[in-house]
Amino acid sequence: MSSPKSSTYEGFTAEERAAMKEHAQDQKKAARRSSRADKAAQDQRDVLAKIAGMQESDRILAERVHAIITASAPVLAPKLWYGMPAYALDGKLVCHFQPAAKFKTRYATLGFSDHANLDDGTMWATAFALTEMTAEVEARINALVKQAVSWDAPSS
Repeated sequence: MSSPKSSTYEGFTAEERAAMKEHAQDQKKAARRSSRADKAAQDQRDVLAKIAGMQESDRILAERVHAIITASAPVLAPKLWYGMPAYALDGKLVCHFQPAAKFKTRYATLGFSDHANLDDGTMWATAFALTEMTAEVEARINALVKQAVSWDAPSS
């Protein structure tokens, strides 16, 4: 009889390895930038280029998510995170857009880190599936992003 461990774990998927490689390249690129203004401008261009290169369904969602986040929370700085559009406050990741094609999933997601103020009691969502952009979805993203960067009084 074989052990379940020996037959089930196959290591990282090709997509996961590619994401880690992209993250390392993004980090090296960011370290070479000279000034903070140069870095912010280049990070913004990198995010827009990454979005432009996505498959159409992901690109449409990512363009709207980017527009909503940058309008709702201009304090968030766009940057690439594991090859995905992400948004940080004081260098700490707050949220990111994961295209469906990135890990061959059936939907894109908008994810939030532990630096986002989404606290709601003892359990709350930190990722949201996105299949299409409607006025209701845009309003929900707007509200979530504003809440994520509001640290006046956590709701827990």
